[in-house]
Amino acid sequence: MSEVLVVVGHGVVADTRLLREIADREFAAQGVTGAVAFAEDPTHLQVLLGTCEAAVVVDRPTGPVTAPPVTVWVDLERTDSGEGVRRIQGRGLQGLTWGIRHAVHRMRYPGIRCVTYGTEPDQWADLYVPETRRHADGRDGAQEPWTTTGTGLPVVALIHGGYWRSIWAADLMEPLCADLLGRGFAVWNIEYRRPDLHGWNATTADIATALSTLHDPGATGGMGLDLSRVAVVGHSAGGQLALRAAADGALVSLAVSLAGVLDLEAGDRRWLSAGAVAAALGHPSLGRPPGPARADRYAESSPLRRVPLGVPQLIVQGAEDDLDLVDFSRRYAVAARAAGDDVTYLELPGGHFDVIAPTAPIWQAAVSAITDALR
Repeated sequence: MSEVLVVVGHGVVADTRLLREIADREFAAQGVTGAVAFAEDPTHLQVLLGTCEAAVVVDRPTGPVTAPPVTVWVDLERTDSGEGVRRIQGRGLQGLTWGIRHAVHRMRYPGIRCVTYGTEPDQWADLYVPETRRHADGRDGAQEPWTTTGTGLPVVALIHGGYWRSIWAADLMEPLCADLLGRGFAVWNIEYRRPDLHGWNATTADIATALSTLHDPGATGGMGLDLSRVAVVGHSAGGQLALRAAADGALVSLAVSLAGVLDLEAGDRRWLSAGAVAAALGHPSLGRPPGPARADRYAESSPLRRVPLGVPQLIVQGAEDDLDLVDFSRRYAVAARAAGDDVTYLELPGGHFDVIAPTAPIWQAAVSAITDALR
């Protein structure tokens, strides 16, 4: 694989040795070669970008720049740019790690089709089908065909988490995209407007629209998808969004929560993740709905309040996760079954991010269950 060049802008305030250490660790973890260069000014930055095939730029673009096809911009500070994974922002120095991961992923999967489902920067989804993959050594190669019955590829639609905050984006789910593609699935990795910048209704509407767009052959290009076999899979806050979408009638045959936030009322009262639920649903400075209006929002959005969903569900929970999330998942599974839903509850050792780590036993058990459900 070609070398990844990390270019640090002249205005970035950070320890240069630490930046090199972070980059070198991630180069080794990803199995790529790489280098770090420090731009003296914008002109020098442009010169450096002309020397590489893939770049991670730690800077805030201030004007037009000619960059390689695979270029990831990383802003260490939060910018409220609303550009999702197109620019990683607000993750601090750890953003460099995520930027390198995303650049390598884009190099390995050059045929990803980005489909827009609205006019806002965060209204898009990446579509993966077998020809999107390239082997790590650079050779083009297709996946093994799906061998079970059906007229096309089953689809897994992914909804990332991040407690509904805009610093987290669809790149969180890229390891699962690669894993699912290798197992013979098509993958629909959804980005969406988060409520901290756009409000709760925008988030809900985007998930619904993204899932309906999957069924639009004009948008997806008729890529041989079997839309009678679609699983919607959400992680953390994305688990809430996935189950809410199923409750609202999304055309899916399986709804999956990976460490989902499934009881919004308890999550709000317990101040989960420093008030993430309150911030997402609205708070005083953002026009938090009072009294009955807030109750209505709970009733519409909390998966625990929406049972029965009417579609089969897989609830996956790591036993070493936040205890409140373990509580939510267990109580949700009991309530959904009591309401008549077909629910499989899978709790295994693992933490919050093991459920989206391809090598983790809990993910391997989950994807086995998803595969069985979509056969």
